[in-house]
Amino acid sequence: MARLTCGLIMQSLVVLLLELSMCWAMYPPVADMGGRMLTNDSLMMGDMGDMGGLEDMMGGGDFDSTYCDMLLNSPVPPTADQVPWFCICHSCKGTPGPKGDRGDRGLPGRPGSPGRRGLTGFPGRPGFVGRPGMKGEKGDEGQKGDRGAPGIAGAKGERGFKGEKGDPGSEGPMGPEGPKGVDGECPEFCESVQGPPGEPGLPGSAGPRGLPGVQGLAGPRGDKGDKGDEGVAGRPGAAGPKGEQGLEGDCNCVDGAQGDPGTQGPKGEKGNKGDQGVGGVMGAVGPKGEVGNMGMMGPPGPCTPAIQSAFSAALAFSFPRPNLPVPFTNVLYNRPGNFNPTLGIYTAPVNGTYVFTYHLSVFDRVLKVGLFYNFMPVVKTTETAELGTASQTVVLHMNGGDLVWLQVKDSLTNGAYTSSDTSSTFSGYLLQPDNCDLPFSRDFLPAPPRGEYQWGDIFYPEAVTTPTPTP
Repeated sequence: MARLTCGLIMQSLVVLLLELSMCWAMYPPVADMGGRMLTNDSLMMGDMGDMGGLEDMMGGGDFDSTYCDMLLNSPVPPTADQVPWFCICHSCKGTPGPKGDRGDRGLPGRPGSPGRRGLTGFPGRPGFVGRPGMKGEKGDEGQKGDRGAPGIAGAKGERGFKGEKGDPGSEGPMGPEGPKGVDGECPEFCESVQGPPGEPGLPGSAGPRGLPGVQGLAGPRGDKGDKGDEGVAGRPGAAGPKGEQGLEGDCNCVDGAQGDPGTQGPKGEKGNKGDQGVGGVMGAVGPKGEVGNMGMMGPPGPCTPAIQSAFSAALAFSFPRPNLPVPFTNVLYNRPGNFNPTLGIYTAPVNGTYVFTYHLSVFDRVLKVGLFYNFMPVVKTTETAELGTASQTVVLHMNGGDLVWLQVKDSLTNGAYTSSDTSSTFSGYLLQPDNCDLPFSRDFLPAPPRGEYQWGDIFYPEAVTTPTPTP
């Protein structure tokens, strides 16, 4: 490729030299209109006068072909040295040669100087909203701002509904002791007269616990009990050792003749019942009798439940959300796991009697809490004290799959509180199952009840008599 390029360059230089030589031969010195000779030097380097005459001949800058046409169209054609160069250049143009090959790309030039800063363009259209970025780290806590100006008082609201009747207040403290009464005057006969009885005084405090009494004397010995029922015959014992042979005895007896059997006499009449005799004196205690035989097996006693279920959990955060079961995530005991601490719901494993209790600390706001059984409130508690406790204990008969949880009324009455020094707990356990047998793996629990979490009215389940457990 490099050799081909160099060959083309040399060929172009040779063609250029030939054209220059042809122009020199074609443009000899000529005479101008004033009889002076116009040479190449005078044309290229002539004075302004000569160039001015040439300009006049060419029509003041615009070429006039009249002279050239007359010279070239004369009857006797002039020789080449007699034709001016400008006539040849304008009339005898050569044909353009073929387009050469594209040369190699030259070296890059020096970078130009930076141009002037253009005018500020119009603002572009707003771009599309990008994807949300990752959540940043929590910033430093800002300073507390100044208290704003009080707002304009709003319009008076409508009269609210009548509230529920509050619980009776606690008994107030005992008042101070009254002043001493006026001393009485003795009557003329100076005999004491009994005045009216005074009001009963307050009960005194409980006295200290007394010392244990002296141990009493031993009671008389009781009568001997009746003989027990005959037990099952025991296994025969092992054969004892053979005894020593005794002495041979003397035989002085003579067998007599056997007599005839006698006839049976007639049956006598039944006699009258005699009077009861006087009780005799109790005799001395006899020796202890032998152990009787083992008696028959008695009826089976009450069974022991084969399944157990209990839980106890504490509140992890204060002021729980309303219209949802209150979660108790700090689990203290949960066997075999029928209580869900995240949801705060206990599911009964079998049919039986259950006991539930809750003790909730109250602080900063009112607490209205209820124990719900299958989306229906069974008991409710209201505590308005600044720092108090709401407690309840409930016994329920439940079927396998029934649900129990705690729930607050709304965000204004969810004052359940917990801290490092105060706890709020929810507990429950299976007191007595209806059946002592373990549930089999194929005894599936029924589908859990469905409903909406709402405060509602108190629901009193029907009285259920727990059946006696069957063995």
